[in-house]
Amino acid sequence: MAIELHPLEQFTIERVLPVRLHGLDVSYTNAALAMTAIVALIAALTIFGTRRAALVPGRVQSLAELSYEFVADMLQSTVGPQGLPFFPFIFSLFMFILFANLLGLIPYSFTVTGQIIVTFALAIVVFIGVTIVGFVKHGLHFLRFFVPEGVPALLLVILVPIEVLSYCIRPFTLSIRLFANMLAGHTMLGIFAGFAALIGALAIFPVAIDVMLLALELLVAVLQAYVFAILSCLYLNDAIHMH
Repeated sequence: MAIELHPLEQFTIERVLPVRLHGLDVSYTNAALAMTAIVALIAALTIFGTRRAALVPGRVQSLAELSYEFVADMLQSTVGPQGLPFFPFIFSLFMFILFANLLGLIPYSFTVTGQIIVTFALAIVVFIGVTIVGFVKHGLHFLRFFVPEGVPALLLVILVPIEVLSYCIRPFTLSIRLFANMLAGHTMLGIFAGFAALIGALAIFPVAIDVMLLALELLVAVLQAYVFAILSCLYLNDAIHMH
């Protein structure tokens, strides 16, 4: 009997708890369940890692402190002291993406960052938030951000639209980068796992490739969370310092 391979099936959103409200489908899905688990894990790490802080930290406390210091240093180095009020947001963003990526590596789990709607929602929140910060801090002078200094007036007719366009596509590039990396990596894992199921005794070769891909995906999961967070910090730096 032939086995059909569907490497993209792992990204299918399915209803866990069907719910309809006034004709709208508001069902609790596997994506919502995964995000609930992510939030619960992050809350558990921060609560249990700081509830009984000791001079000599244990494993959970060390992990919580390392996460805190990593994000704080990243924000300090990119934005400076003016960025510290935004630490809770950047920390939450980084931890959510990191845990979502890592949780997606567990067999039979769901990778929420493999859904473009999730990554775009995160990116658009960053984009709108950074834009609001820019206008609150600088007022209408923030529009000067799109006007390069020292450029002849004739060239501004061309450069200003380009600057506006490059600013407006930020949420798309930010979201597609994360989505595409998660989608491609997990699809490759699914394909080689399917090969292993098909060829039987020779499965050692695709399994070995899968193990190497899994190690690579672990690195990518951490790296993509860092890239998303560091770019968010750089966008915030642009809004605060106008350069």
